[in-house]
Amino acid sequence: MVTDSDTTADGTIQLLWGLREGPTRGPKPVLSLERIAQAAVDLADAEGLAAVSMQRVAADLDFTKMSLYRYVTGKDELVAAMIDLAVGEPPTLDELPGTTWRPRIEAWVRLLAQTWEAHPWLPWVTMGDRVMGPKETGWTELSAAILAETGLTVPERMSLARMLGGHVRATMSVSTAGTQPWVNRHQAALLREHADRFPTLRSMLDGDAAPPPDYGRDFGLRVILDGVELLIAERSGRHRA
Repeated sequence: MVTDSDTTADGTIQLLWGLREGPTRGPKPVLSLERIAQAAVDLADAEGLAAVSMQRVAADLDFTKMSLYRYVTGKDELVAAMIDLAVGEPPTLDELPGTTWRPRIEAWVRLLAQTWEAHPWLPWVTMGDRVMGPKETGWTELSAAILAETGLTVPERMSLARMLGGHVRATMSVSTAGTQPWVNRHQAALLREHADRFPTLRSMLDGDAAPPPDYGRDFGLRVILDGVELLIAERSGRHRA
């Protein structure tokens, strides 16, 4: 049984993977999928994803809304095209620093964070079960190739890749890291008022309570990868024994 989600996925696959024929009637089109997606990306970067609509993108391009429907069927396909354009082509494995998995995955995380920071809407539209385009798939392929060097099992590597992506997403800003009582001034005032109930949190306000510039990304990444290295070393020691 073909569901609506299957139909949507099929349409996205055809769009992103070059399987859909462009307009064939009339004069040579002056629009293109890339031009439409770029206008939408520029709009989302400037005003947020909520500002993106077929009508608004068409107006920014000085075309009618119906002109866009020759290339995308609606906003879902438009966002899919925006994602693959915004993430850009990933580097090759040889272009990453280092010769072992750790400096390479650290570079991958850093580049992913830079891409998401350039397009702050990206972390939230790349969640959930969906079809990825070739460029975004290339980023996933790169991380998989790097982590294949660890010797971890396939399920472990998949879990680690999800963990790293989630770590970057959680450290994009204070607003995405969850409620932190030592950052919000109203919450901090409540902690001071009720210090007898929350003495540990209250004591944390006496130090430097401001989050680090990277919102703890480097520290968290170091803890994660140190743990992976320890696991690899323990398994290597058991094998030698």
